Amino acid sequence: MSDLIELTEAAAMQIKKMIKENGEEGAYFRFSINGGGCSGLSYGMSLDHERSKEDTFFEQHGIGVVIDEETAPIVAGTVIDFKQSLMGGGFTIDNPNALVSCGCGSSFRTAKVAGSPEEC
Repeated sequence: MSDLIELTEAAAMQIKKMIKENGEEGAYFRFSINGGGCSGLSYGMSLDHERSKEDTFFEQHGIGVVIDEETAPIVAGTVIDFKQSLMGGGFTIDNPNALVSCGCGSSFRTAKVAGSPEEC
């Protein structure tokens, strides 16, 4: 199976740094979708040491990436990057499936999945 998402080199470097700083050697990068946020869905990123047979797993830039089967079609084609600025740094997520996004950029909905919007 081809990779569902793309981690840029900058994002992978930041994830490796987080793994080392948190003593999480051997952890996978789990990318997920949760209900909520202004637009109905929100992104989740975490370090995980476990994966199930329903998870999609692949490696990019030396990072093991895990995505559950419900999240996979919603995030297919997404690019995760890490940008550094004078105000600090943060991950950016470019999901071609997102039709509507909120101003903060962390909440969205797709044509097929609306989620459960919350008041901002």
